[in-house]
Amino acid sequence: MSEKILFKVTVDNITIEVPAGTTILQAARQIGGAVAPPAMCYYSKLEGSGGKCRTCLVEVSKGSEKDPRPMPKLVASCRTTVMDGMEVKNITSEKVIDARAGVVEFLLLNHPLDCPICDQAGECHLQDLSFEHGKADTRYEFQRRTFKKHDLGKHIQLHMTRCILCYRCVFTADQLTNKRVHGILDRGDHAEIATHIEKSLDNDFIGNVIDVCPVGALTDKTFRFKNRVWFLKPMDAHRDCPTCSGRVTLWNRGDEVFRVTARKDQWGEIEDTPEGKPGWICNTCRFDKKHTNDWVIEGPREISRQSVIAQGHYAGNVGTTLPTEVFKAVNDGRAPHLLMDIHNESEVNLPSIRLSEIDGPSHGTSFNNNSKNA
Repeated sequence: MSEKILFKVTVDNITIEVPAGTTILQAARQIGGAVAPPAMCYYSKLEGSGGKCRTCLVEVSKGSEKDPRPMPKLVASCRTTVMDGMEVKNITSEKVIDARAGVVEFLLLNHPLDCPICDQAGECHLQDLSFEHGKADTRYEFQRRTFKKHDLGKHIQLHMTRCILCYRCVFTADQLTNKRVHGILDRGDHAEIATHIEKSLDNDFIGNVIDVCPVGALTDKTFRFKNRVWFLKPMDAHRDCPTCSGRVTLWNRGDEVFRVTARKDQWGEIEDTPEGKPGWICNTCRFDKKHTNDWVIEGPREISRQSVIAQGHYAGNVGTTLPTEVFKAVNDGRAPHLLMDIHNESEVNLPSIRLSEIDGPSHGTSFNNNSKNA
C-alpha cells in the first residue's frame, strides 16, 4: 500500500501535518481551541455542506512552499484544501476579525431578538458568534423580513424568521431519508425553508434536522417552552434500538426526561459511534422514549465549563468542584429557614405534575386541568 502524503500547514503559528485533501478548517480543528474558525453551515457528516455562511473565512498569508505568494482575498476554510507549507491566519489576522464581524452583522439583519423565548438559547451557535463578534446595536433601518408559518408535522416546529439558510436540514433530509419533502423555496431575500404543499416531515430519521440546525429555526415540539437547557442535567445513555445507534443524551431534571438528543462533539456535530459511524438517532428514540427506565444510563455528559449549560452542575465532568462550605459559613452564621412552601402558593409547581409529560407547550390551564385529575 502506498503511504499517505502529508502536508505541513501552519495555522496561527501552530504547525501540523495533515493528509493531502484536508481542508483548512479540518486542519484547524485538529489543533483545536480558538484556532479553529467558527462554522454555521459546514457539517462534516453531511456531504456538500459548507461554503454558504462565510463565518469560517481565513487569511492565507503563504500559499505553499512552491508558490509562497499570499492569496489575494480571504477564503472559506471549509472549502479550501491545504497545500504543503501553507500558512494561515485566523484569530491573528485583523482582516479576518473585521470580516467575521461583518458576516455576523449580516446574519443578524433579519434574525429576531427572541433569545429569551427561544428553545435554542444556551446552545445556539449564533449566540456564541454574536457574543464574540457582534455589536450592541444595528445599522439596519428597515423592517425585518417575516414569513408565513408552515406546519412541518407533529414533532418539528419551524421558525423561519430565525433561519440563516445554512442548508444543513436540506442535506440531512437528502442523505438520511428516502424522500425529501422540504427545501429552499423562492430566491434572494424571499428564500425560505418550506414544503411545497404543506407536507409533513415524518420520516424515521427526520428528527435529526433539529440537531443539525445551528439556530432555533427547527425545534422539538415535545420540548418547546418546557424548560431551559441550563436547568437540565445532560446524561449519556443508550438502548438497544433496531433502527439507529441508540446512543443519546438525556436532558433530565430530577427523574424527568425533558428531551432526547443525539450526542454532540465539541464542534456541535453528531458524535461518531465506537464503530466509526455517525451517531444519528431515530424518531422513536428522540420523541417516544421519555422515561428514565427506557434507557441504560452511563453517567453525566461532559460539558465545557465555559458553557452556560454547566452552571450549577457541581460535577468534575464539567470542570467544577463540589462546594465544601456549609450554609452557615456563607450566610453569616445564620441557619437556613423556609420562607414559604411554594407548592401551597402555586398549583404550577405541584410535585404531582410532571412537566415533561404535558402534551405540547405548558400553559396555566393545562396545569389546572392536570392538578384536578391528580
